[in-house]
Amino acid sequence: MALNPFFLQGSPGEQRLIQDLINEQLKIYGIEVSYIPRKFVKKETIMREIVSSRFDDNFLLEAYILNYEGYAGAGDILTKFGMSLRDELTLIISKERFEDFIAPFLLTMTEEEILASTRPREGDLVYFPLGKRLFEVKFVEHEQPFYQLGKTYVYEIKCELFEYEDEVIDTSDEEIDALIQEKGYITTLNLVGTGRTATAESVLNTGYVKNIYINDDGYGYSKTPTITFSASPLSGGTAKAVAITTSIGGVKSIKDIVFTNAGFGYTVPPTITITGGGGVGAAITCDIERSSYGVIAINVTNGGVGYSTIPSVLIQSPPGIGNTALAISYIGSASTITSINISNPGSGYTTSSPPNVIIGNPSIITGFGNYIFNEVITGLISGTKGRVKSWDASSKKLKVSFVGIDTNNVGFLNGETIVGSSSSATYSVNSYVDYDMYDKYSQNLEIQNQASSIIDFSETNPFGTY
Repeated sequence: MALNPFFLQGSPGEQRLIQDLINEQLKIYGIEVSYIPRKFVKKETIMREIVSSRFDDNFLLEAYILNYEGYAGAGDILTKFGMSLRDELTLIISKERFEDFIAPFLLTMTEEEILASTRPREGDLVYFPLGKRLFEVKFVEHEQPFYQLGKTYVYEIKCELFEYEDEVIDTSDEEIDALIQEKGYITTLNLVGTGRTATAESVLNTGYVKNIYINDDGYGYSKTPTITFSASPLSGGTAKAVAITTSIGGVKSIKDIVFTNAGFGYTVPPTITITGGGGVGAAITCDIERSSYGVIAINVTNGGVGYSTIPSVLIQSPPGIGNTALAISYIGSASTITSINISNPGSGYTTSSPPNVIIGNPSIITGFGNYIFNEVITGLISGTKGRVKSWDASSKKLKVSFVGIDTNNVGFLNGETIVGSSSSATYSVNSYVDYDMYDKYSQNLEIQNQASSIIDFSETNPFGTY
């Protein structure tokens, strides 16, 4: 039997009245929260898994807190894996307000960004300003109260404390974004504001080792062998050199010999001994220059700053007839020139005018610009990418996360240039600490220190031995 047509069981006017009353109650007794929809960055379609996501929009919305005695859930739990926070929050929001002021923006997003919906979705975030915390929506109840006058008017959103897992959060609200600036795995880059060209000076002498001849390069080396010269007749004049090895067809042999010091005072060619390295068969001889001056060593007077690649080293030619000396530079871990070796001492130089040593400039002499929160930066040599967490222009410290995104590279190189995709800020890396975790409980050091002050295991185990 049909319903009595004279009783409407909820007319549109009555439904409108209830919705207006609910909206008014929420504005009076509720609080203002920020609703942050989840956008999908990468999905695995086979397992229907969201690999990475971002949150870059926020919508102010009034909500009523259903938890009147504090957070629900299991609270703070201390486990063997560390602290686990299980706080929960239940909020009531207006269905009409959500559908009129938030849903239209969600429907304009592409399918790749978000699954179109006219209701709150599980996985979205809610910023709770009273506790200054982010909560993740775990369940949305849309049928309670159950169809009063034939319609539902509110959403009951059940939330759990959000566990950050390197999602991109860039809502343009500084209060929200600041919550995750020091969270997660972060690489700290110490950048160079101003690069500096290295300087060095040459040392001249006679009776030096002029040429080295590799008569047999040997084979079977597992590491670099040691090169030793017989002593010079003059104190401190013994030549020093290092071997450079190469591998051909899986066989490692000696490729070249370079001087750290070509020595001086020799009257006959010194004997060269090859030891260590695990190989056999190498044989090396040399000749000396007794009358002419040559560059026997190069002393680095200033290692410079900001080198990512080995710079060229040019040595001034001799004033008359002779051969120009040649050298090779080496970069240390701090993007500076640590040493310069001699590949050819040259000849024909005079002691009255030691040749000038000219070292190439670093890639960046003057850095510029300011990196922007959450922009992608790229190392121009390694190709490594990361996302900016924070930038301190005074100390030139750049903290980044997502190191290696969109590439197979997982590390920046000392000295390489780092460029911001949005800001175009450009600086060179002086050094970096890979994967810092900015959390005092990350390695349980504080818990361990407190425990050590209570129980001393250095003498005996209070729990007995088994």
